[in-house]
Amino acid sequence: MLTFLGFAMVITFMFLIMTKRLSALIALIIIPIAFALFGGFAPKIGPMMLEGITKLAPTGVMLMFAILYFALMIDSGLFDPAVRKILKMVKGDPLKVSVGTAVLALVVSLDGDGATTYMICVAAMLPLYSRIGMSPRIMAGLIILAGGVMNMTPWGGPTARAASALHVDPSDIFVPMIPAMAAGVVAILVIAYFYGMRERARLGELHLVTDEIDHSEISVSQFPDARRPKLIWFNGLLTLALMCTLVAGLLPLPVLFMVAFSIAMIVNYPCLQQQKDRVSAHAGSVLSVVSLIFAAGIFTGILSGTGMVDAMSKSLLAVIPDFLGPYLAVITALVSMPFTFFMSNDAFYYGVLPVLAEAASHYGITAVEMARASIVGQPVHLLSPLVPSTYLLVALAGIDFGDHQRFTLKWAVLVCICILIAALLLGTFPMFSTL
Repeated sequence: MLTFLGFAMVITFMFLIMTKRLSALIALIIIPIAFALFGGFAPKIGPMMLEGITKLAPTGVMLMFAILYFALMIDSGLFDPAVRKILKMVKGDPLKVSVGTAVLALVVSLDGDGATTYMICVAAMLPLYSRIGMSPRIMAGLIILAGGVMNMTPWGGPTARAASALHVDPSDIFVPMIPAMAAGVVAILVIAYFYGMRERARLGELHLVTDEIDHSEISVSQFPDARRPKLIWFNGLLTLALMCTLVAGLLPLPVLFMVAFSIAMIVNYPCLQQQKDRVSAHAGSVLSVVSLIFAAGIFTGILSGTGMVDAMSKSLLAVIPDFLGPYLAVITALVSMPFTFFMSNDAFYYGVLPVLAEAASHYGITAVEMARASIVGQPVHLLSPLVPSTYLLVALAGIDFGDHQRFTLKWAVLVCICILIAALLLGTFPMFSTL
C-alpha cells in the first residue's frame, strides 16, 4: 500500500507540474498532504511536515542570504572591472571573443540567476559578434554551458534541491564538487578555444579599433545608483574571504552568508533606506527560491515520515539487477542528463532522487554521494524546453531554439562527462561500491 501511495504521489506531482496544471510551489504542499490523508496518516501529518520544514530551514536561510549577497556584489559593481577588461582584451580576434564570452559568462553567472546572466552577456557580446561576423550560436552555446556549470553552486538551485530532498548539508555536496566543476570549466574553455580558432581561420583577425569603444561606463549592475566603485577592493577581499572560509568549512554555510551579507550591506549602503532598496530590488528572486525550499520540506517530510520512500526503495531494489546496485551513483549521474532534460529539476530532485538514494543506501552509497552525482547533468538540463530562461537567451541572441539545441547539446553532454570523470577520479562519489 505504501509503495503504491508513494509512486502515485510522485507520478501525480510530476504530471501536474510538467503539464503546468500546478506550480511546483503549490504541488509540493498540496499533493503530499492529499496522499497522506488518503493513506490514513491524518493524526501525524502536522509533526511530519514540521520536521521536514525544520530540516530544510538551514538550506532556506543559506539560499536567501547567498542570493542577496551576490546580488549586492553585482549591484555594487564588483565584477565591472573584470567585464570591462574582458571586453577590452577581446578586440577583433575571434579567438579572444570566443574565450572572452565563456569567461564573462562564468563570472556573471556566479549569482545563480540565468535570466540576468543572459541579458548581461548577450548585451555585452552580441555587438562584437555582429561586427566581426561570428555566429551568435557560438555565443549562446558558450553562455549556457557556463551557466550550466555555475548552476551547480548551492545558491544556483539544483544543489539546494538535492540537499533538501536528501536532508544533507549543501556545503557537503558543493565543496567536494569544486574540482569536478573546474574540470567542466576547463572543458568549456577548450570548446571556446576550438570555435575561436575555427572562426579565426574563417574570418581572419579584424583588429577592431578599441579606442573608439568606451568601456569605462560598461557595468553589469542594473542599478546605477547602487554602484560603489570606490569599494571594489573591499568587496573583492570580502568575497575572497567568504569563498575561502566556505571551502575550509570554518562556519556553517548559512551563517557565513548571513555574516558576509551583513558586513557588505553596512559598508556599501550605510543608509537604512538604501539597505531597504537593495533588499526590495531582489526580494522577488529570493522569495521564489526560498519558498520552494520550505514547500519541499512538506513533501520530503511526508514522504519520509509515512515510510513511503522506504517502501518505494525496496520495490526499486527488487527490480534493479544485483550487479547494477553498486553502480547507482554513476547511474544517477548519467540519468541526471536525460531526466533533467525531459522533466523539471523539481520533479527529478524531489520525486526521483530520494528513491534512488534510499535504494543506493543498501549498497553502502551515502546520501551526500548520491546528491553530488545527481547534479552532474545540469549543463544538459539548461537546454531543456522546460527551462523558461533558455527562451530568453535564444530570443536575445536572435537564433532558433532548435538550432541552439542541436549546436550545444553535444558539447553539454561532453562537459557533463568531463565533470563525471573528474568526480570519479577524485573520489567525489564512487564508481563502484564494495559493500
